[in-house]
Amino acid sequence: MSERISVEVDGPVKTVTLTRPEKRNAMDTAMLDALHDVFTAEPAPADRLIVLRAEGSTYCAGVDLRERLAKGVTSGESPVERVFHAMEVHPLPIVTVVEGPAIAGGCELALHCEFVIASEDAMFGMSLAQIGLAPTWFLAKKLMEVCGPVGTREILLLGDPMSARWMYDRGLIARIAPKDELEDEVQKIVRRLSKNAPLSLKAMKAMIVRQLAFRNGVTHEDVDAMVQATRTSNDSKEGVAAKVERRQPIFTGT
Repeated sequence: MSERISVEVDGPVKTVTLTRPEKRNAMDTAMLDALHDVFTAEPAPADRLIVLRAEGSTYCAGVDLRERLAKGVTSGESPVERVFHAMEVHPLPIVTVVEGPAIAGGCELALHCEFVIASEDAMFGMSLAQIGLAPTWFLAKKLMEVCGPVGTREILLLGDPMSARWMYDRGLIARIAPKDELEDEVQKIVRRLSKNAPLSLKAMKAMIVRQLAFRNGVTHEDVDAMVQATRTSNDSKEGVAAKVERRQPIFTGT
């Protein structure tokens, strides 16, 4: 397994842990490839659920911006989108444990899990507008499914991080708990899922995913073109560079 993640199996529970705390668990190509392998693999007969965790004080800071600066922008489906789609259609429910910030791709990573259990000090945010980018149709669709139009507007258009309490009070995540009680809350969900019928879990997850798939059929080529334009704009280059250099970006609308 990649040095970017670890995978452990304990009875019916497979635990996947992001292991790049020195980079705030930013998702580079190696991590995304490893996660894709995990979520596209056929579950073992004994598996009931996956628990997704992260080492360190940050859950996930999103895509590795330094790697993005070095490699440039490509068109078509992104590696992040490929991983999140694999999570969405994975047969088993995914429980994620969020401590610290879950920002941009890290926020989407959490929201692509069936159960988000967060520490009270966790933060969720999509800061793309602050660096001159926009989410793809697929990623915005997940926000609309989870957050509805009002929450999605606040998360996307403002770009500021929201507290775990804000997310929980609006029904956007499943549970929150004080740091010293977080693991107890996690285990309540894990134990319940572990005892449920595996065929039922798979059928119900597939049913929910299918019923929410109607947005895939909406024509959105024009929106895709607008999103791609942000990715190749001068503003996005300036925004990403400013983020890496820890300064305020200067946007020009080009």
